[in-house]
Amino acid sequence: MRAEVLLSADEIEQTLSFGPWPPSFHSDPSNRVSNNARAIALGEALFNDPVLSVDGAFSCASCHDPEQAFTTPEARALGRVLLDRNTPSLQNLAGLRWYGWGGKSDNLWAASLHPIIEEQEMAHNADSLKTAISESTYIDEFEVLFGDIQVQDSELVLVNIAKTLSAYLETLATDQTQFDAFRDALENQDLAAAVSYPEAAQRGLQLFIGRGNCVLCHNGPRFSNNEFHDAGVPYFLNETEVDEGRFGGLNFLLSSPYTLDGNWNDDPNRQGAWAVRNVRRNHSDFGTFRTPSLRGVSETAPYMHNGSLSDLNAVIRHYSKIDTERLHADGEAILSELNLSEQEIADLVAFLVTLSKELY
Repeated sequence: MRAEVLLSADEIEQTLSFGPWPPSFHSDPSNRVSNNARAIALGEALFNDPVLSVDGAFSCASCHDPEQAFTTPEARALGRVLLDRNTPSLQNLAGLRWYGWGGKSDNLWAASLHPIIEEQEMAHNADSLKTAISESTYIDEFEVLFGDIQVQDSELVLVNIAKTLSAYLETLATDQTQFDAFRDALENQDLAAAVSYPEAAQRGLQLFIGRGNCVLCHNGPRFSNNEFHDAGVPYFLNETEVDEGRFGGLNFLLSSPYTLDGNWNDDPNRQGAWAVRNVRRNHSDFGTFRTPSLRGVSETAPYMHNGSLSDLNAVIRHYSKIDTERLHADGEAILSELNLSEQEIADLVAFLVTLSKELY
């Protein structure tokens, strides 16, 4: 066994910034049933039950399969029609500022609510959902948490259901990985443990935080800044339509009643509402999408907002030979061709797979 790690002191310091993992859990003050055991159990049951679709055709789990890291292997999600975007994983969502590829929600319960009433997805309206829950086996648990459903406005029932889903989704966190063991060993100055981390993965990590500058967007314990960037992926849906990305997400967000600045927020202090109050739309938001977390990334193929890249090798090659002509001229200029060697591509993939528990 070799006697030392490959990383410099500065690289070790940067590596420590990716942890510790998992982060401490904090209840969501905007959701009064956050971290409530009964709400979590009800949310999990509803997540797996087609009662949340108007005709009982499918459940949340139909598109977010727990056996596939809460995604599906298809490039684009299939609701009642083929949707425009890839199905994102539902792991590690607690405590984010923005949700969805375009950031159309600023809290997890709103992100849970929208698919229930989207016509192309579960297609309920507030009245039909209230009827479905009233006639379901979940009515007793619902009323333990929220009181008599018959005296509640239908929209309140909708929000309460979304908040039980959110309470469950908050619990979906990925486990420690081989990378985390390496990172913690470095922090503890346990050389014997640290040197067991593969050399290829160490070289890939050096590229990730060095010449590749992946860390600019994929930073912190989640390996994501949770903000919006143009990754050089085409956003035209066809010859006449585009996916507006963050621009469309902001149009939705700023007209939504379900934000942290709205009346459905259970937090009297409106923590976090400053973000939606101050965000502004810009033309450069067109075609930008939220940076996904890289935790569990080897389990969530295909990749990018439209599922256009089939595996991690393809993702690395995309950034290695990125077409800078596709990037916004009036946006941020943070990407350029990396021109990676075959060995460097293999090393970056080797690093990324150590961020997934299944390969530990």
